[in-house]
Amino acid sequence: MNILISNDDGIYAPGVRALAEALSETEHRITVVCPDRERSATGHALTLQEPLRVDQITGIYPDSIEAWACSGTPSDTVKLALDALLVEPPDLVLSGINRGANLGTDVLYSGTVSAAMEGVMEGLPSIAFSLASFAHLDFSAAANFAKKMVKAIAAYPLEEAILLNVNVPAIAEEDICGTVITRLGIRRYKDLFEKRIDPRGKTYYWLSGVVVEEEAEADTDIQAIRDNYITITPLKYDLTLAPAIPFLKTWTDKV
Repeated sequence: MNILISNDDGIYAPGVRALAEALSETEHRITVVCPDRERSATGHALTLQEPLRVDQITGIYPDSIEAWACSGTPSDTVKLALDALLVEPPDLVLSGINRGANLGTDVLYSGTVSAAMEGVMEGLPSIAFSLASFAHLDFSAAANFAKKMVKAIAAYPLEEAILLNVNVPAIAEEDICGTVITRLGIRRYKDLFEKRIDPRGKTYYWLSGVVVEEEAEADTDIQAIRDNYITITPLKYDLTLAPAIPFLKTWTDKV
């Protein structure tokens, strides 16, 4: 297969390098196109007001891998790769391995998930990989699991272009309890804007936040990660709330 890899942590991030290096040992043709710097939590943003610049990267990835750094967002990198850089379209788009989980409603903000979703929007099956820790930097378990998933897809192709959101617990590989198919949980944050003054006396704000509530029922990705399982959650870009349509049809008749 031809495989395109992107991410939101940047071309030099250890997660994407671990993923690319693991897959370089296979028979697949690998191309890496990533942002030239960290672009986390950019969602599905596109660069429209300035040009996109790309540089070929050498000496970082195995010689069999063609790698490019792009000045844009994660979604930019996948669009650019598919429409301009790749000679042949890929069979599969991978994003990650992200440093930090993408669980529940995090997927709405995630650049990692958005890069993979761009592949789905172009009719390509895609997988977003995340390691559920910001501090743990051993990506080997996640990379090994990604390698197994790619092998499985090569043997048993997905029937449609869907996005599989994969989160891997940040523990030793032998301690992982298994793999489960989950649905998204719900995470709610308390946003904190720290007010600061720059050296020129101008006010700026630094956004941070903490999780204040999680809905983590037994079949959700949030609970499964807590229980030390790898989670696979199928996602789609159609956000339509179908059960609301009949009511809204009657409601709009009165407007």
